[in-house]
Amino acid sequence: MSDIHRTIETVWRAESARLVAAIARVTGNVAVAEELAQDALVTALERWPEDGIPDNPGAWLMTAARRRAIDSLRHGQMLLEKHAEITRELEWQQQQLGEALDRAMDQVIDDDILRLLFTACHPVLAVEGRIALTLRVVGGLTTGEIARAFLVPEKTMGQRIFRTKKTLTDAQIRFETPSGEELRRRVDSVLLVLYLIYNEGYTASSGEEWMRASLSDEALRLGRLLVRLMPEESEAHALLALMELQSSRNAARRGADGQAILLPSQDRGLWDAAQIQRGLAALKQAQTLGGGGRHYALQAAIAACHARARTAETTDWPRIVQLYDALLAIRPSPVVALNRAVALGMAQGPAAALLALDAAIAEAGDAALKEYHLFPSVRGDLLLKLGRAAEARQEIERALAMAKNLREQELLRERLQQMERSAPSP
Repeated sequence: MSDIHRTIETVWRAESARLVAAIARVTGNVAVAEELAQDALVTALERWPEDGIPDNPGAWLMTAARRRAIDSLRHGQMLLEKHAEITRELEWQQQQLGEALDRAMDQVIDDDILRLLFTACHPVLAVEGRIALTLRVVGGLTTGEIARAFLVPEKTMGQRIFRTKKTLTDAQIRFETPSGEELRRRVDSVLLVLYLIYNEGYTASSGEEWMRASLSDEALRLGRLLVRLMPEESEAHALLALMELQSSRNAARRGADGQAILLPSQDRGLWDAAQIQRGLAALKQAQTLGGGGRHYALQAAIAACHARARTAETTDWPRIVQLYDALLAIRPSPVVALNRAVALGMAQGPAAALLALDAAIAEAGDAALKEYHLFPSVRGDLLLKLGRAAEARQEIERALAMAKNLREQELLRERLQQMERSAPSP
């Protein structure tokens, strides 16, 4: 990629949300706004390599989008034009549209970007569609970038985004910030989308890389934006705290060759101290706002326990077990039960952890766990600590067959090899 194209990409990431929000405020249609913004980007890709980067890239893109909007209006009206009166009406509409778009770009404020985020995450959309549309219209990622991040063909992702925008249009979703109970419902949807984007970036569910930094970084950026837009929303601060604290470990989570390094083996000297402090401050703000016992705040509090510990052994594991208990009480899930069992093992030993894990497996049922490789992986570790090597091997082999991420497969193979090396000679 040339330097000019990298600059255009940077400008687009910085300006695209404002651009789409400004156009959507005038047109009332996010799908139309996003298409006009994309047209402006195409024009920039054609013109800027020859003409150079303009002094005010955002204004240039807005002007390009304005011209494209007027061209679209002209094309649509010309199909019907038969009389001079219609011609005058067309000219008036073009003038009004141009003036409205000019005012919108000058007046774009945080509320417009918040409306854009609420619209992209509307509950009427499938979760996959919300994720894709958020990354596209708020994050400024291209369809190809989103497709690569989720390991699907670009054509498939393009169709997903198209269907999502069509659903918004067909459902006549207004470009607005909701109120009352609808606001609460939509906030939860926005937070969930950012959480899912972050998790997929933090530990990729499949593929060859342990992490997809572009996704987790984008979720973190949007989380910081959301806190600025909704400073009184405790769970926005809590989710930001969780992402900051988790991301503070990134430099220690991968080896020189990209191999995965799990928490107990990480060099904590590589953890980002400044990011930890930002995370702790965001968690404190969530608690100050009265949200300390809610979903993301409890997860952030668990991450904070790890961040404060200088070693895995000095971690406050009893406190983490308590936090998982609280989390299970308000948001029960097999994954939370699994993590609680791991913490219980560190606090009380592998026997207690195995009992808790087997209880969680029995409660969740095979259908919920048949493709989640961490259950047999953790169970294998616990069995090995209890001296039940043959059973442990079976569980780890089962986890290896289920894992879809190459780096996690490497970890499991290495564990099996270590078992072979440490096995007593016949």
